[in-house]
Amino acid sequence: MRLSTTILFAALLAAGPALAQEAKSERHAKMKAAHEQARKACEGRKGDEARECMRREMCAHAADPKACNERAAKVREAHEKTRKACEGKQGAEARECMQKQACADARDPAACETRLKERSARREKIRDACKGKSGDELKACIQQHRAQK
Repeated sequence: MRLSTTILFAALLAAGPALAQEAKSERHAKMKAAHEQARKACEGRKGDEARECMRREMCAHAADPKACNERAAKVREAHEKTRKACEGKQGAEARECMQKQACADARDPAACETRLKERSARREKIRDACKGKSGDELKACIQQHRAQK
């Protein structure tokens, strides 16, 4: 009896990461499908109208739409506060200010800033690699470079 319990426990322990990865990829696929559906619903809209439409569509698919809308409003307010704090600055100075302000209220501001700088460097690398391309060629180039992590 003790041996079979040990074997069962070992099998569950070994299967844990695979099951977690499967659940993660399933959530990713659902999110991607919801995003594609929202993008199609908001096609033809630009700027604030497109952003608001995407938020509304994505929150409509959420498990708790009310909580989703509240989170989105909180993020929007934080971004507006950050943008106002960095008003009048341009270029690299503005980017650095936005990063510092965005990470000011984070649990770990240093880790937040590091993460943002890494994302910024990655975007810059993609921008350089896809320079001079447009339309479907640009989209394919960006997707190809995003896939390379």
